Amino acid sequence: MEQRFTGKTVVVTGAGSGIGEGIARRFAAEGANVVLAARRKDRLEALAAEFGTHRALPVATDVTSQDEVQAMIDAGAARFGGIDVLVSNAGVGLGKEFAETTLADWRLVMCTDVDSCFFGAQAALPYLKDSRGSIVQIASASGLGGDRRLTAYNAAKGAVVNFTRGLAFDLGQFGIRVNTVAPSLTGPEELATKHADLIERFNQRRALAGFSTPADIAAAVSFLASDDARFITGAILPVDGGITAGSGQPSLF
Repeated sequence: MEQRFTGKTVVVTGAGSGIGEGIARRFAAEGANVVLAARRKDRLEALAAEFGTHRALPVATDVTSQDEVQAMIDAGAARFGGIDVLVSNAGVGLGKEFAETTLADWRLVMCTDVDSCFFGAQAALPYLKDSRGSIVQIASASGLGGDRRLTAYNAAKGAVVNFTRGLAFDLGQFGIRVNTVAPSLTGPEELATKHADLIERFNQRRALAGFSTPADIAAAVSFLASDDARFITGAILPVDGGITAGSGQPSLF
């Protein structure tokens, strides 16, 4: 694999599993030093051992705490000499009828999905100014349209989308690029056998059959973070098999 990030340091939040783990694996494979942030340090330590502890720093982090995010970013910069890329991936969904959604539910989703991006960008900014680095945030197809029983998640991921656009303008003066990847249904290969009915329902709305894997999302993230995307900022890249390209109507013929 091309070594586009040799000598560079990448921070990945929500790195303990799923999309975040896939992103961390991709950057490690491309030669980066990786700061791994998530709540479960045991999983992060296992990943760091795989990547090589000289190239990975696991930091148990609650991304809803500005102090913990700041400490994690500072620890990564101290260990590796700076920060070149911030990937704000940590997030939480909530499937509830709106009438049943409590203020605590709303604040949990907003703090985890939106505040964490704000905390990360502010903490990393001095280091990204020095490196003229890049931020990639993970939104969702649910941030580009509405869904049933996902009101808080729709609002949060929609906020990430427009935060990306505004931040791109504010940080462009420093040579910092800010972009977002918007996945739809994403999971490991075994998702096809374990949830065949769900996949079929998605296939009825997608241009491409199937679903994305964490590696698919990671490929898009690494592209946007790389010099190959040097003149791309404020972009929202759906990696969703075309689901957001549709009108939402059922087949008419």
